[in-house]
Amino acid sequence: MAECQAQNKAKLISETRRRFEAEYVTDKPDKYDPRDVERLQQDDNWVESYLCWRHDVVDETLKMIDESFQWRKEMAVNDLTEASIPKWLLEIGGIYLHGYDKEGNKLLWIRVKYHVKDNKTILDKKKLIAFWLERYAKRENGKPITVMFDLSETGINSIDMDFVRFIINCFKVYYPKYLSKIVIFDMPWIMNAAFKIVKSWLGPEAVSLLKFTNKHEVQDYVSVEYLPSHMGGTDPFKYSYPPLVDDDFQTPLCENGPIASEDEASSKEDTESDGKDTLETIFGEEQTALLKKINLTESTSKAEENEKVDSKTKAFKKPLSVFKGPLLHISPAEELYFGSTESGEKKTLIVLTNVTKNIVAFKVRTTAPEKYRVKPSNSSCDPGATIDIVVSPHGGFAVSAQDRFLIMAAEMEQTSGTGPAELAQFWKEVPRNKVMEHRLRCHIVESSKPTSLTLKDGAFNMSDKTSEDMCLQLNRLLESNRKLEDQVQRCIWFQQLLLSLTFANSRRESDCSPP
Repeated sequence: MAECQAQNKAKLISETRRRFEAEYVTDKPDKYDPRDVERLQQDDNWVESYLCWRHDVVDETLKMIDESFQWRKEMAVNDLTEASIPKWLLEIGGIYLHGYDKEGNKLLWIRVKYHVKDNKTILDKKKLIAFWLERYAKRENGKPITVMFDLSETGINSIDMDFVRFIINCFKVYYPKYLSKIVIFDMPWIMNAAFKIVKSWLGPEAVSLLKFTNKHEVQDYVSVEYLPSHMGGTDPFKYSYPPLVDDDFQTPLCENGPIASEDEASSKEDTESDGKDTLETIFGEEQTALLKKINLTESTSKAEENEKVDSKTKAFKKPLSVFKGPLLHISPAEELYFGSTESGEKKTLIVLTNVTKNIVAFKVRTTAPEKYRVKPSNSSCDPGATIDIVVSPHGGFAVSAQDRFLIMAAEMEQTSGTGPAELAQFWKEVPRNKVMEHRLRCHIVESSKPTSLTLKDGAFNMSDKTSEDMCLQLNRLLESNRKLEDQVQRCIWFQQLLLSLTFANSRRESDCSPP
């Protein structure tokens, strides 16, 4: 069934491309930006997003692509930069990206109180919306976005239906499938009639995406850590420009800081308890009590030695998926896997491999620097070398799916030094267009509890779901089980031998006693 659907989708994508080229591009090649036409022929996800929004009706999809591409050329979307936007618009902080909703979608903030209806500036404001959406689209490639319409302290002068209609069209036509929802906060009663018109623009299917909220209801969609104080939140973020608000990534607290002591302490605790936990969870309390009565000091010590080795390797399990960038290959490709609070947050790895002939400097940033320790977070990688970056939760904080990590990399001259001072100066001077960026999401792996068998971290590392790792761990478990069974059999044999000797001795004494 799934294979059939994939084949049908591939046919629709192919037909859309063929017909768009024949029916729209051939007659008027200057109607569109050539870069958009080329991308349509190469990017399946882009074609699929238009098809999905038009329910796989090719005729309607072609009209939508035509309208979208004409708008993209008219607005020069592919060439929009900070220099394209008046500086005062960037400084006022009326539109920007910051934070995530509870589903992990990026928040596009529109502070309506900073908008005043003015025909002279409306084009620049539309360009600012297009700038942020295109910037986001190029980085996230289809991941939904949540629009936060903040109507607090809004007056009648801020109501501009033409601007609202443009924003809606951006998601209906120009950036299909990108809209997660529109959260409208603290809407004044005077705008009730206006938003009845907005609902008609959205259409019946999209009306459900409108969420009207107050200070309490808004927390159903966005957690307090990403809400400002006037919305009942605790986010200390204050917009300022420059620099441009850039996905909220900050340098972790312990840039190149020592985390070995914390890691070693937690690792020691894990290794000391892993062997005991494995025995108790596998055989149950009764079997464990029996084993405790038997003197298995030697075998227990050997089992603990094996578990110590296993615990060290499992904490640094090599990820398998790889993002192949122009400067670095980065593994994992998309998500960092952490255990749930129940299973215990364990360290995870980011593996960097330099695929250039030069030294590559790199930085690791995160949206939640108070939660994590990263080592190293600012260093360099020699040509062809591989570096393991250890990421570990810190200070009792829980890992959140909303947290993100950003890896920045840039080539250095062979003669450049790689000490802290040289790296700091390098990052100040390197042009932005020379920096490779790659983002990673956090993924929390829930622990699994079978009804007949309870396993803890010492038995299985549930943060890695690959069949190879599961087989290795199962083999280790079976081997440990086999060794314990051997020990039990020896003890039983030894007890039988003692009973036999005791019986023989008592019989001999009985035979030797006088009548």
